[in-house]
Amino acid sequence: MTHKIGFLIDMDGVVYKGANPIDGSVGILNRLIENEVPVLFLTNNSQKTPRDMAYKLNKMGVNAQQDHIFTCAMSTASFLAKQKPNGTAYVIGEGGLHLALHNNGYSIVDDDPDYVVIGEGRSVNFENLEKATKMVAKGAKLIATNLDTSCPVEDGIRPGCGAITALVEKATGRKAFYVGKPSGIMMRLARKELNLRTEQVVMIGDTMYTDILGGVEMGYKTVLVMSGGTSMQELESYSYQPDHVIESIADLPSLFPGAFEESVESGLREMSV
Repeated sequence: MTHKIGFLIDMDGVVYKGANPIDGSVGILNRLIENEVPVLFLTNNSQKTPRDMAYKLNKMGVNAQQDHIFTCAMSTASFLAKQKPNGTAYVIGEGGLHLALHNNGYSIVDDDPDYVVIGEGRSVNFENLEKATKMVAKGAKLIATNLDTSCPVEDGIRPGCGAITALVEKATGRKAFYVGKPSGIMMRLARKELNLRTEQVVMIGDTMYTDILGGVEMGYKTVLVMSGGTSMQELESYSYQPDHVIESIADLPSLFPGAFEESVESGLREMSV
């Protein structure tokens, strides 16, 4: 019997760049889903809701459901709900972050919040950064959904949550608490969603300091794909290394053939009926 495994799969740079799927990713992911291999798309993108993210994957041809998605916004909201139930937050971010906080009993306010929560998105401006800075200086606790300084897009990169948060950190002298990858908070919650043991989990990502570091620290198997933002030269500079390096997620069957075998077996069963 094949040892059961499940996959935590980053999205930007692994499944797609911008609106375009990475070559071979759609077929590979559909085979995993069809084989009922535990799969969770683990993203440090706090902008979109799980429904939005599933819709984006569906448009690309990936047969993902809403419950296949786990975002840093969901991790952040779950963490805050345990730290201070029914608290308040001033939010720099978009719909996915707002919805996750509301779903976890949080009120979003414009003055005297318990927390200033920073996500990513294009709605950020100097006015709300100035407001956040004043709130943190007065005692609100600073939370960031993730520490990615940049995110890959079709024609290069864009500033990430870590870059936006750095402005408030520098202005106030306060360090943000980051809840997305590589935080053990998000990585542990994701494993529980898969309902697997530590040694059964494989983390697949394109970023060393979030995806791979998070997996290494949790004791998961790690796979770095070169289809995103990491170069071989950059990889060599890190003191920790992934278990495997592949060009793209299309090469995954060569590492974990057992996860893809059932589709052949089920096809034979259908032929015999």
